[in-house]
Amino acid sequence: MGCGCVPYFDQGYDAAGVREAVSALCRCSRNDRKIMRNEFERLAARQPLELLSMKRYELLRLPGQRNDITAWQECVNNSMAQLEHQAVRIENLEIMSQHGCNAWRVYNEKRIQDMIGKRKNYNLHGAKLREMESTWVSLVSKNYEIERAIVQLENEINQLKQRDGENKENIENY
Repeated sequence: MGCGCVPYFDQGYDAAGVREAVSALCRCSRNDRKIMRNEFERLAARQPLELLSMKRYELLRLPGQRNDITAWQECVNNSMAQLEHQAVRIENLEIMSQHGCNAWRVYNEKRIQDMIGKRKNYNLHGAKLREMESTWVSLVSKNYEIERAIVQLENEINQLKQRDGENKENIENY
């Protein structure tokens, strides 16, 4: 699932919810492929793209209907829809200029770099921790061996002292 450009390993794919999230992404991907396949078929058949109907946004003219109140009301309603549509377009353009494509790319790039840094830090410290744990196990094993050797040497010293004591008794008894 990684991009192949980061030499660290990922963990947690067996965590609860991860498989479901991946399945959901795959379903979305299948839907996207279906839409793209249909679009390529339309292009191959040289069919024109269906355009949105802009009739709703056209301003009505009232030639010959100057005294018809219903026609005037329809014209006013249409003009209000036009005005609202233009206001929304202006708002969208302002938002896009503040948070447009480049801002989104910069934001995503920062998040990607942050994630890569965290993964690197986790994996490097994870490797360091495993190395330190291995060293600790090795040192504990060596300490155990040293303690065992000390006990064995103490036993040998005690045996030698005991033999020495017996030898002294034997010499005194002669």
